[in-house]
Amino acid sequence: MSTPITDSPGNADQARAALEALRAEIAKAVVGQDPAVTGLVVALLCRGHVLLEGVPGVAKTLLVRAFATALQLDTKRIQFTPDLMPSDVTGSLVYDARTAEFSFQPGPVFTNLLLADEINRTPPKTQSSLLEAMEERQVTVDGTPRPLPGPFLVAATQNPVEYEGTYPLPEAQLDRFLLKLNVPLPSRQDEIAVLTRHSEGFNPRDLAAAGLHPVAGPADLEAARTAVAKTSVSPEITGYVVDVCRATRDSPSLTLGVSPRGATALLSTARAWAWLTGRDYVSPDDVKALALPTLRHRVQLRPEAEMEGVTADSVINSILANVPVPR
Repeated sequence: MSTPITDSPGNADQARAALEALRAEIAKAVVGQDPAVTGLVVALLCRGHVLLEGVPGVAKTLLVRAFATALQLDTKRIQFTPDLMPSDVTGSLVYDARTAEFSFQPGPVFTNLLLADEINRTPPKTQSSLLEAMEERQVTVDGTPRPLPGPFLVAATQNPVEYEGTYPLPEAQLDRFLLKLNVPLPSRQDEIAVLTRHSEGFNPRDLAAAGLHPVAGPADLEAARTAVAKTSVSPEITGYVVDVCRATRDSPSLTLGVSPRGATALLSTARAWAWLTGRDYVSPDDVKALALPTLRHRVQLRPEAEMEGVTADSVINSILANVPVPR
């Protein structure tokens, strides 16, 4: 069993309180969407990346901007289009006639939080330009690796209903995202609140006017990550995570199950969630709470199962209901 948390009393508790305050701060700009806010926090704690999927107009972009503002993170946005080139993402060497030398001009990927808007609208070659950045936290241009600033998180968005002119993300790239978060349409009550805000003059392009301010900073994030790394994981929980992931490989509804990297991701997100909820150990409920967003994009349905209306979420829920839970 891992060593329990032994942080000095203030640091970790203060960091947790600051991250919990995110919900209230982001709620000044975005109504509802608490699961997506939590998912972004979990990804940041685990040094992972997030794929946000939802129909247009559900505040995916606004959510990311509000998240970056509340955490004092530098953020940049790339609108992915069919003619976007890899150098438009990573940067390139530019010839300077005054010095007769080439100098590197950083691309928008050199930031803390990169919003990759409609990532599936650009060809695979440009999509792949993000792979090194997401995995290695660096960009190699002309053979020279250039480190990205930390923390670094990619929040990519895609539309689940419009496929014309899109390039579906390959499994290898989907696997680079720690979480796939569904951003649903708001409830009737939430939608009324959205319209009321707009009628009262809310401007989504001016977050400062909405009263949005930073509630956490780099020190809070570092303290939180240190505390998460010390969250205790018993051998029984490790075995439970492995059993859940191995069950996806044996499912008759799937052609592709969760890889060992996916199992590692589930353990990491469960630890972050356990710490956020105030515990220094991981329980089976933590694993269940993060199983869908961590695993849904790492499995592939059989065509016949898809035709019958089976979804990745329903398969994972069935597995969670049948895999024995450790006491």
